[in-house]
Amino acid sequence: MTSRPSAPEYRFQPRIINPVRFRRAIVWAADAELRTSKSVFEESLPWLKTDVLFDPSGLARIASDEPSVFLLDDTSLPLLDTVGLRKRNPNAVVVLLSFQAFIHCSPPEPARRKYPYTAKADLVFAVNRGELSPARILPYVVRAAEDHFNIERAGRLRRFIFHVVDDEPRWFSQFLPTLYGIIGQRADVRISRTFEDGLRFLFGVDSEDEIQAEDFRRRGHGDDVVCLITDIYIPKGRDLVAGAGRDLIHLVKRYYPRIPVIIASKTKEAEEMKDSVFALPKGDPESLGQLRDYILNLTGLGDFLVLDESGREWGRAKTLRGIIRILEQAEEDTPDGRRLRSILEAYGEKDKFSTWLYMHGYHELGDRLRPRRSRGRRLVRFLKKALGNEVGRIGRTPLCLGPKKIFNLSGLWNALRDLDPAVLQPYSDNDILSSWLDLRGYPGLAEELRPIHGSGPSLRRTLVKVVENWIRVYRDEGDPA
Repeated sequence: MTSRPSAPEYRFQPRIINPVRFRRAIVWAADAELRTSKSVFEESLPWLKTDVLFDPSGLARIASDEPSVFLLDDTSLPLLDTVGLRKRNPNAVVVLLSFQAFIHCSPPEPARRKYPYTAKADLVFAVNRGELSPARILPYVVRAAEDHFNIERAGRLRRFIFHVVDDEPRWFSQFLPTLYGIIGQRADVRISRTFEDGLRFLFGVDSEDEIQAEDFRRRGHGDDVVCLITDIYIPKGRDLVAGAGRDLIHLVKRYYPRIPVIIASKTKEAEEMKDSVFALPKGDPESLGQLRDYILNLTGLGDFLVLDESGREWGRAKTLRGIIRILEQAEEDTPDGRRLRSILEAYGEKDKFSTWLYMHGYHELGDRLRPRRSRGRRLVRFLKKALGNEVGRIGRTPLCLGPKKIFNLSGLWNALRDLDPAVLQPYSDNDILSSWLDLRGYPGLAEELRPIHGSGPSLRRTLVKVVENWIRVYRDEGDPA
């Protein structure tokens, strides 16, 4: 039996980053491996209906308002009338999967001069017969297209965006599987390929001198960006220059100092900036573990980490109760307590509390704390009260899983065993299970469930087994689960 707390109950509202989900992919390609992509999607994106076309007449007959991704290669895209396609399919995202080595490593302008058809695509990715095989990257290509659609067209709701700025499609194809593996369904990715594109996205302007200090947050998407990942050498105007990436970083640090920055480059200029940013050498697999730690620690996706300006760690928490314990330390009238209070004041000014709360499902609490600019013990007392009230609500916030109300891990385990896999599918696909577990203070279990996809009885068996294992872990730690 599922134990139920006394009334009142509170409604759980999962954070769905993409309110519009792609349910359809259309593949038209000469390459045989791309034409077999349907099996890839059936395994990794089972909710996606995939149509593989073999002649242009089939493509010409497709007319729908349904958000869809069109996947084309270097042979099919030049033949496609994308103007007509978009008229018939206004919610289409057109993706080029290119086998051309020149396109793989070229900025947009040179690629368009040599291969004009590249200008027809909304997104360009590199594929080959090796590490960038279609089977490996296609699920992430579709996810990037879905993110692109939602950021550009699905309204101005609050978003959480990793802004990736690089001119080479090869880098996107190499890096996105790693990045999506870290962030799961908790944030979107937006790709920019030039300084100007990045500037327009962040600030809503065409040149740096148009940025107005008094209203820069009202234009562009900078307020939604939780991490900037950029190369040093990116196109600015018609030139590929080291100063462009550095200029973009300086603008972000000036106007959005809360945004952590990752430089994806092996250049000397990147090495010179490593004291203020995280330097990710391109193609260095040893740095990927450090990348994961950096993203989880500094974007709100992982633990709540309290660091001073020198990088010294003053506190770390996985749950609201853990943050409250840090606040209790900050109340103490000691040198460490006073120093901790000053760090937390800076965290409040940079919205670090709200960012972490948003990322872990505490939407209303994040909204209440975001405009708060208190100081000293007054700030600490306010935060303790707000977080304490939220802790009291959590136990009365059930997960409605099909017809069942779930209040604890044992109830979740029983429900997973009993419910039809078709009922469970959307809760896994949309990160709803993990969002609720984050809210309940089970981040380890939430993290393990995030990359799980599949369908049918195998999905249910996997979910049941993972939850069962973690129930033992939490009980060993003294949590009744």
